[in-house]
Amino acid sequence: MVKYIAKRLARSIITLIIIVSIVFVLMRKMPITGYFPNYDHMSPEQIKNSLHQMGLDKPVAEQLFIFIRDVVTKGSLGISYVYRNQVPVTEVLAPKIPLSLKLGVLALLRPISGGAATAVGAELIASSGADSLVGRTAAVMLGSSETTFYVIAVYFGAAGVKKTRWAIPAALCADLAVFVFSALCVRLLY
Repeated sequence: MVKYIAKRLARSIITLIIIVSIVFVLMRKMPITGYFPNYDHMSPEQIKNSLHQMGLDKPVAEQLFIFIRDVVTKGSLGISYVYRNQVPVTEVLAPKIPLSLKLGVLALLRPISGGAATAVGAELIASSGADSLVGRTAAVMLGSSETTFYVIAVYFGAAGVKKTRWAIPAALCADLAVFVFSALCVRLLY
């Protein structure tokens, strides 16, 4: 059992490194105009200095190694130059983590228990406010999803279906899509 878990963990780490590497390389291959909102008003010397300051004048492989080293050793995701200038990305993300975890708990509970998910949603709305981004996201998640396991048990039980085959994985994929798109739609529309 320990060997199996170690093997799965190693595969997960390798997969994560591959995905991070692909996204990192694709982001670094975008035109440099995307790194500077005022690119048209910058002199070539300013662009060169800014690229050096960000470390973008080094080869992509070296940039990737430095990024992974900083994430593993320091927990640093780099410096934000767009969202908030010269602020570590971890400081930008840190205030959002607790609410994201609460929405994650809501997303995990919803397919299993409608009552528990409603309680978490009510707590989110009470603590954050009904018109807040988190309150609206929780409301849309609750209104757009279903208690998957309860519905499958009731309807398949009533119809006498013994083998659910792909119904549960398909329903859980639909729930995942609902949670992702409800968060995205609320973010875009409000």
